[in-house]
Amino acid sequence: MNLMNLMQLKEAWTVFKNNHPKFPLFLHAVSNSALKEESVVEIHVTSPEGKSLTTNLKLKASDLEFIEQLKSSLR
Repeated sequence: MNLMNLMQLKEAWTVFKNNHPKFPLFLHAVSNSALKEESVVEIHVTSPEGKSLTTNLKLKASDLEFIEQLKSSLR
């Protein structure tokens, strides 16, 4: 990842945090207690039309390493 992309990502994260101030707090709480190998992460999205999509994944050690890399990139 080049420096310009990283700067754009940090700016986008700042806008996202301003738009959704409780979500980073949730992520922090989750990362402190629930993000462990074998934890299941579920994502549910409902469109404005009411269509629902749900998926889940069981975290592996490599997923946790990736998440740590993301966290350090956005600090």
